[in-house]
Amino acid sequence: MPVQSQTNKRPFRRNRRFTPRPKVCQFCGDPTLKLDYKNVDLLRRSITENGKIRPRRQTGTCAKHQRAIAREIKRARHIALLPFTEGSLDEQIEKAKNRPVRSRTRRQF
Repeated sequence: MPVQSQTNKRPFRRNRRFTPRPKVCQFCGDPTLKLDYKNVDLLRRSITENGKIRPRRQTGTCAKHQRAIAREIKRARHIALLPFTEGSLDEQIEKAKNRPVRSRTRRQF
């Protein structure tokens, strides 16, 4: 809540600046934590709900481990431990049914 100054009736804000903590790579900090395509719980933290791989600025990993995470996620996707896209096949079929139908006639210019 802003504090009122005595001389001026306009509220002023205190000088509180947000100082973000430096992100430290969890794999560099903990050498016992190993990246493996079979460790699905660890890899799920590095993908979005849509199935995309999260960028380094969101996960806080270093470049070396980000490349390793991407490689292991792709391996896990290839042998069906992780999904390529969001939702199950049934959900995707339902979405396709609800889409509007486009006409297949050619447009006249």
